[in-house]
Amino acid sequence: MNLADIKKLHQKKYRQSFGHYLVEGEHLILELQKAVASQPALKASELYVTGAYEHWQSPFRTHVISDRQMAQLADTRTPQGILAVVPMPERPAEPVPGEKAIYLHEVQDPGNLGTILRCLAWFGGFRCLLSPGSVDPFNPKVVRASMGAIFHVPLETDVNLTSLADRYQSLACLDLNGGSMTSQAFRQHDCYLFGNEARGVPREALDHLKAAPYSIQGQGQIESLNLASAVNMCTYELMREL
Repeated sequence: MNLADIKKLHQKKYRQSFGHYLVEGEHLILELQKAVASQPALKASELYVTGAYEHWQSPFRTHVISDRQMAQLADTRTPQGILAVVPMPERPAEPVPGEKAIYLHEVQDPGNLGTILRCLAWFGGFRCLLSPGSVDPFNPKVVRASMGAIFHVPLETDVNLTSLADRYQSLACLDLNGGSMTSQAFRQHDCYLFGNEARGVPREALDHLKAAPYSIQGQGQIESLNLASAVNMCTYELMREL
């Protein structure tokens, strides 16, 4: 890819067209390099560095560019001087025994999605399903917020809500009047549904899917939790040893 095409990767339509996305900064490049061991396809990534990083050791083909060129390619205002062009996964990893799915319906905030991916990668054993209309997980802001978790969590995009009934025997969701999240029953489901930051999951869809409702018990006066906080609490509870 030439530099003009790489700059276009800031836009979703070009990421999809070229089949690549951008990864920027030392920490994310290190996480990318670690991921190569388990995902050989990532070795096709190409590294772009300024003179300050020309001796950086990596398994990738490396190009040295000027500070001005880096500023044009980078998504951050003050780039560190190192970024990679990474191939998108051709297909998500196959499910493994015991894996649970986290379904996000029309999640819009890049920071929320990145934080959720980071949590799922920390605990392991989770797959992330994104509905149509969700933020692109390969958006540079999502990639940065994930802190490298995007390389370690199986991701599926454009997963229709109605398709979950065919894939999973037992589904759960959050509801203000649901059962206790600390109950043993909460752990028995295969897929956990979380809604859009403002609108949640459509009630008629939850009824059709027969998603079991659960609540995060709180003592405060506010009406709701941040989406990423809710997912993080639920995944912690699922992984907590009783």
